[in-house]
Amino acid sequence: MKFAELDLRPAVLGALPAHLHTPTRIQQLAIPAILAQHDVLALAHTGSGKTLAFGLPLLHSIKPTLTRVQAVVLVPTRELATQVSDALREMAQAMDLRVLTLCGGVDPELQLAELARLPQLLVATPGRLLDWLEQGLIELAAIQQLVLDEADRLLEMGFWPDVQRLLALLPNERQTLLFSATLPPSLHDLAMALLKDPRRIEAQSANSVVTEVEERCYLVNKGSKAQALLALLQQACWSRVLVFVNARDQADTLTRRLGKAGVAVAVLHGAKEQVIREQTLADFRAGKVRVLVTTDLLARGIDVAALPVVINLDLPTSAPVYVHRVGRTARAGRCGLAISLVCHQEAEALAAIRDLTGRTLAQRELPGFPVTDQPASGERKRPARDKQANRRSANKRSIKQFTSKTSRGNGR
Repeated sequence: MKFAELDLRPAVLGALPAHLHTPTRIQQLAIPAILAQHDVLALAHTGSGKTLAFGLPLLHSIKPTLTRVQAVVLVPTRELATQVSDALREMAQAMDLRVLTLCGGVDPELQLAELARLPQLLVATPGRLLDWLEQGLIELAAIQQLVLDEADRLLEMGFWPDVQRLLALLPNERQTLLFSATLPPSLHDLAMALLKDPRRIEAQSANSVVTEVEERCYLVNKGSKAQALLALLQQACWSRVLVFVNARDQADTLTRRLGKAGVAVAVLHGAKEQVIREQTLADFRAGKVRVLVTTDLLARGIDVAALPVVINLDLPTSAPVYVHRVGRTARAGRCGLAISLVCHQEAEALAAIRDLTGRTLAQRELPGFPVTDQPASGERKRPARDKQANRRSANKRSIKQFTSKTSRGNGR
């Protein structure tokens, strides 16, 4: 199949980048359903072309002569907002359409100046868009289409309250499109409640990992993880490595340790200023930085071309996040490697990932790093009653208070 067979307007086909000829499976399935005005819930692997799967129908439907915002794409992070905008902006400009990226961490005055150019397509994070709507700085009465990209993340409690408030401010008569690589069963009913007579599209099995990803799982001591990572980096000749950890302070500490060992490393997490985040990601993409240590800020949607390996120094506490993390490699049909360094304390997280993905993820030994930690027995080291007694003792204000109550307890 060619893009020309998808009934897209000639203006859209003419704006396609020269290297794009054949639509991916998610594009083949989703574009006709969207053009037919159906609400859509679309699930497909990361790196499978979801942005154009919803982006091309948006560009097809927007009227260049109507200088009002006609379509909104909601995304969970600033980095993803920038990436989606960049993927669509050149085509939009070729069609005389304007795209505005609206997210936090950017000078509002600059975004207001862009708004004055009357954009028709808005790519936004929920917080900044809601702020502008409530201040009356932007008007969305002409919205015809709403996209939730990385929909499962936007439906979680961290974003859902803002998304609910946004939905209440948008026209009821609109087409709603939900795109994601994963959708936990717990969020299915909530997702479906946002849609009217939707078409559910699955380009691949939900919550699955692409077959081009080779997964390795090494069992190591909890205290040996950083040294094991350094050993892997020294042994292999990977051009770029994306390392995931669960906490910002841990990311900073690991980055300092790798830097002292002579590794060309940078760190990226939500506490960094936006200009630094953008420059760090650009340096990593350009190969100026070999190792990028990050939190789950980069787990979703971000595309780094030909990234050979992803390493989980920590397993994520949410199993779907694992699918997103390892999806940073093996994108667009390429092969990739995903390594997880797992300790005994992460047994429950590993079991949840196995259950979700259906992958074996057999643990193997990492040469030079024998495991001496013992698995948790699951039994309490001391009865809960003893712990409560210890806490009560710790709360005593003074030895006098302690002895006075002891005296009363002895009948003195």
